Amino acid sequence: MTIKSLRSRKFRLPQSSLVKNSAWGIVANVLQISFVFLFFAIVARKYSSANFAQFLISTTVYQLVAAFSSMGLGQWFIRQYVLEDDQLTFTSKFLKTQLGLGIIFYLVNVLLAYILYPTDQIRILCLILGTNIIFDNFINAIKSLNVVQNEQRKTATILIIDGFLKLLVGCMLFIYPFSIVVLSAAMIVVRILTLGLFMRLGSSNSINLMSLWVANVSYADIKVLIIKNWQFIVIGSISIIYWKIGNIIISKLLTLTNVADYEVSFRIFSVLQIMPVIASTTIYPQFIKHYNEGNTNELKQLYKNIFTGYTLFAVITFAFMYSFSGLIIPLAFGNGYPGAVECMQQMFLTYLLLPTVLLQANLLVAIGLEKLDMWFNILSLIVNLTGCFIGLYFYKDLAVVNYSVFFSFLVFHILQDVSLIRKQIMTVIHCIMFYAVLGATVLACYRLGTHANPYLFFLGFILVVLSSAITLFYVSKRRPTYKTQL
Repeated sequence: MTIKSLRSRKFRLPQSSLVKNSAWGIVANVLQISFVFLFFAIVARKYSSANFAQFLISTTVYQLVAAFSSMGLGQWFIRQYVLEDDQLTFTSKFLKTQLGLGIIFYLVNVLLAYILYPTDQIRILCLILGTNIIFDNFINAIKSLNVVQNEQRKTATILIIDGFLKLLVGCMLFIYPFSIVVLSAAMIVVRILTLGLFMRLGSSNSINLMSLWVANVSYADIKVLIIKNWQFIVIGSISIIYWKIGNIIISKLLTLTNVADYEVSFRIFSVLQIMPVIASTTIYPQFIKHYNEGNTNELKQLYKNIFTGYTLFAVITFAFMYSFSGLIIPLAFGNGYPGAVECMQQMFLTYLLLPTVLLQANLLVAIGLEKLDMWFNILSLIVNLTGCFIGLYFYKDLAVVNYSVFFSFLVFHILQDVSLIRKQIMTVIHCIMFYAVLGATVLACYRLGTHANPYLFFLGFILVVLSSAITLFYVSKRRPTYKTQL
């Protein structure tokens, strides 16, 4: 390839749909999550730790059930949509199916709340907040439609509005304090408004109540769909269960203070988690496109480039959070959650693996290995749960939950690596270098970051990482030149 063609590709890249949609998705979701983060920061300050913990438990219960309610069919819909001749009818059936599943799983949410928790307050909150399952199912279905139509900008705009409205609800507590039950009801009103915006603006005007009403979806259709795509159900569900099951376990085996510390840490984690999640969702159709067209080299190059970017982002994020967690927690949530500082440092160990796990999971599904990815999900969840229950039996501490999640992600990543090496998409050297970088990052933070000035440590860490990355990039680009000269 000539220098001229390389330059032309360089200037075309920022204008590609991949970069545009990733940027829109990331910016919008970061803004939305930031608004929600501020909302939770206000709630944490305005209510007692016990009330706040009950609100968090109720939120976790519905989110845990919601992990199953969509049956993980979003990825299936994206892959199947382009193959359908009558895409409007196909979309209407999909949306109606998601709506029906949402209603069924709302009832499951109510049943689960009454089985797990004898406290009336938690049960009432679960009844109210659980209605989100119905609305979220429908909203997520429209999000999938926007992904396949490259219309993430619409989703982005609506999500920003949704987050801002939630923040306004939280700000009302400064003017007129009200009970946690009223707060939960106000959150549902916001979600209904968001659903209306998605129906009106977020579906390319192709979806309306009439099209949903006339869409013919039978029990047999749903049964066949679930049986044929059950692996997507497992994949889509486990990705959420990973985090939410931890909160349920903590609420049953530890204290309400531990529940609050864990959720406060996760609120910060979720702000940064959304970036690789949205980017990977946007990259997924590109993987499918290259694979279907037989462009193996382009598929490998895209994977390699994104993997490198994700790794840099992960190590820098971990170093930042490890260095400044003692400042971030009190600044955001007040001084009432001292245990959240150490909890957040432990939790962000998993962030070192999270971006590349998401990337490789999407790649495996894109090349038709969703069943393999499903079994990886199941095995890693078993590792997580086993570590939690055995560890908490001997040692009642949040560290058990955080380290169990980390080691389960490590198992997941290694299994993915082995599969991609066998498919000749990843190399052994690439794999070894990745874990060497992660090991060096953790060692540097634990040995140097604990004793050094956090500002000086993080600045030095950034300089070392970026200079190393630039050097490796330069060497890799120069290598073909030497071969050509020889």
